[in-house]
Amino acid sequence: MSEAKAIINELLVDIFNRILAIEGEELRTQGIKISMNEVHVLEAISMVEEPNMTNIANKLGITVGSATTAINTLVQKGYVKRYTDETDRRKVLVSLEEPSLKVLKIHETYHQKMIDSVFEDLKIEEDEVLIASLKKVSSYFKK
Repeated sequence: MSEAKAIINELLVDIFNRILAIEGEELRTQGIKISMNEVHVLEAISMVEEPNMTNIANKLGITVGSATTAINTLVQKGYVKRYTDETDRRKVLVSLEEPSLKVLKIHETYHQKMIDSVFEDLKIEEDEVLIASLKKVSSYFKK
């Protein structure tokens, strides 16, 4: 691996791990006892139009089985509720319970602080090359 590739690899892994660790600690200090993966499942539920297992799994880029396992855990912890669609009883949907709204608010606030800090410290709005590069990195990981 070239030196540039090794540096980029190290930076991406470090950034990713630090973001998760810091946000996880933020949640714990506020009494939240769920994993960051579970937080992202809650976020996906809040974002999909029809919150069924397939749509949630697709939003997260995971299998339906993995989504179901995560949802089962969140149901047990009281963050999510399962219900059947009134128009089609075969459809099982999920909804967010009250405790999940607090988690999502903390999650959103953390991300807003993080982005505000990046803009303040790096003057990123002035750096078109960095923005273009980050868009390319994001696009690659979406594939």
